[in-house]
Amino acid sequence: MSEDSFVEFEPLLASAGDDSPWKEGEYYADMGLLEDLIGIPLGQGATSQSGWLAKALDSWIAHELRRSGFHADEVWPRQEAPRVLPHEVSTFINRLPKAMRADLHKRLLKDKKTAPTSAKVLGRAYVKQVDVVVAQWARGPEIMVSTKTMESSFGNNMFNRFEESYGDAKNLRGRHPLAAIGFVFLLNSSIHSQAPGSYERAIDMMRKLKAELDVYDATALIIADWTPRSAEGIKVRPELVPEDVSINRFFEEMVAAVLSRTPIEMHVAVRERREAREIPVPEQDPEE
Repeated sequence: MSEDSFVEFEPLLASAGDDSPWKEGEYYADMGLLEDLIGIPLGQGATSQSGWLAKALDSWIAHELRRSGFHADEVWPRQEAPRVLPHEVSTFINRLPKAMRADLHKRLLKDKKTAPTSAKVLGRAYVKQVDVVVAQWARGPEIMVSTKTMESSFGNNMFNRFEESYGDAKNLRGRHPLAAIGFVFLLNSSIHSQAPGSYERAIDMMRKLKAELDVYDATALIIADWTPRSAEGIKVRPELVPEDVSINRFFEEMVAAVLSRTPIEMHVAVRERREAREIPVPEQDPEE
């Protein structure tokens, strides 16, 4: 896995459709794209412990947020390097002459402080690396999503994941009370047949993590068939997940949280896609 492991996902993301995920008021995530993305690290022998499988999940969630209408440069990880770059900086670069633009882009790729591969956000008690972020300079972080993956040893690791995710949410919520904060957990489907107790605990964990107002706005469980270190037979299994902690419900709740906490002149494209209508309000950039 290279330093920028997201580069392996770029061809798939570039060819993926950016059509609206909303149909008659309900959200429909592109499960086929998720299967293809997680097939990349699995096909190269990666396990969930390597962290590369989680990067595939992060890339997919970021893509879904872009499908929802959030500005491409405000969703991190970005589809192309640098993965984290403020929208305002990107706008400035794009206004430069072509030669200067190319040179500055090369310099940015080498400057990990200005354009890092991951987003780090200060919470109430400590700095947390957040897996997927929607942020803008004036508005600050508006969406923060943490992700975890697990393909085995469910009984040993489930409680650790619950403890980590609960503490991370409290930390982030303490400094960013208006942000939409979410948690997505990708599990191998063997948990359903081989560890039914852990399967039930995972569902219960997802529900409890969003039961309190100062923890997560939304949580989701994704269960999928896959064989470790193999890209064959990957299949997302939505029928194994209750509706209230499904990934489609997750995106519905996260988008609703953001839109309810911002005025109508912000995220107009997101509102239009969600409501399937043109909204006669121009987008207002807080910087203007």
